[in-house]
Amino acid sequence: QVQLVESGGGLVQAGGSLRLSCVASGSIFSIYLMNWYRQFPGKQRELVAVITSGGSTNYADSVKGRFTISRDNAKNTAYLQMNSLKPEDTAVYYCNARLALKNYWGQGTQVTVSS
Repeated sequence: QVQLVESGGGLVQAGGSLRLSCVASGSIFSIYLMNWYRQFPGKQRELVAVITSGGSTNYADSVKGRFTISRDNAKNTAYLQMNSLKPEDTAVYYCNARLALKNYWGQGTQVTVSS
């Protein structure tokens, strides 16, 4: 079992930055694929960024060049650095940990970008 707790969301003006953190507990963090998703009101969650256990990353086209996913296995923490934020980035952001059939979610953190 893995517990995930996100933090770092909030209100920011367009062009600003936020860093989301996801602290994991309860299992061997370093072997998990870590993902960040976001969910717009009335929509399904969409994948924003991925980081493998080996540190390889991938991003949705909408955030490439603006967002950076990283992980610190010593701190059992994944991060999402979000720069040049736009109002259309406003959503609830979720941390996700995945290993084979195991799939865990955090509670989500609200990010609001004002124009």
